[in-house]
Amino acid sequence: MRKFGFLLVDDFALLSTAAALEPLRAANMFAPSLAYDVTLLSTTGQTAQSSIGARFETAFYRDVSPDYDILFVVAGGNPARINDPNLFAWLRQVERAGVALGGISGGALLLAKADLLAGRRFTAHWHHYDDFNAMEGTWLLERRLFVIDRDRYTCAGGSAPLDMMHAIIARDHGRRFAQRISDWFIQTDVRGADAPQQSSIAARYGVLPDSVLATLEMMESHIADPLSQQQLADLAGLSARQLQRQFNDAIGRPMMEEYRRIRLETARDLIQTSRMPLTEVAQITGFATQAHFADAYRRVYGEAPSALRRKKGPA
Repeated sequence: MRKFGFLLVDDFALLSTAAALEPLRAANMFAPSLAYDVTLLSTTGQTAQSSIGARFETAFYRDVSPDYDILFVVAGGNPARINDPNLFAWLRQVERAGVALGGISGGALLLAKADLLAGRRFTAHWHHYDDFNAMEGTWLLERRLFVIDRDRYTCAGGSAPLDMMHAIIARDHGRRFAQRISDWFIQTDVRGADAPQQSSIAARYGVLPDSVLATLEMMESHIADPLSQQQLADLAGLSARQLQRQFNDAIGRPMMEEYRRIRLETARDLIQTSRMPLTEVAQITGFATQAHFADAYRRVYGEAPSALRRKKGPA
């Protein structure tokens, strides 16, 4: 069983909150035992009020012990105006306790204000992009549906949490179980992390077997913490040999070679769009050392990552 906390900041959007909570409820319904223990918290007391006035019974965030696997901050409206030192200090305390952090809709903005998104790729609802531009700091904001970067889980609002929860449930319980949840909600087209700002996986690769499509989705949502070949196979519900054969037939390249290429493309984007040190780029894209990263990069692109940084020039 995994323990998830949801900190509902008043004026949160009801739709995005339900899209995050309902898949976990369904997972508990289909699993043989309790899969997810969910706690609702608020910043105001015993209730939290949504943007349309609906209220949730909650615990006051400062009255609970932060022993969650993931704590999601759910915020809508105008989170840029929130400047609560007690809240930000508590979020940092939660992070120091080893809890992974998530942001839904405008939740990432509050994590950033608490200085908890430095060196992390993340996303937010497009309505909040200008808020990040107005804040001091170097932000690795990606215009994606959701981003999972190690211990940070962020997504846009609306229905985007359905897709992020699908990725989380698939990682925890396998693709077939996660598909049962999506079917329960008539979510016949589960979107990948890069939708809709980039073309879909199917548009980039063509028609794919379900197992290969699911594997590519897992690869794109696990950049900083790469999964092993056996983990990918287990999540796809196949043996490693079966998945490798299907992957070769569909893509024309070995599975782990394609995974490395995806991570290196992310690294190349970071070098071109940020001034992040190459050591951090290597870490964010799942390479143990900068030397390992540089060797892999050079084999694919024919030059060192430092050469691209020099060509890019000062930002």
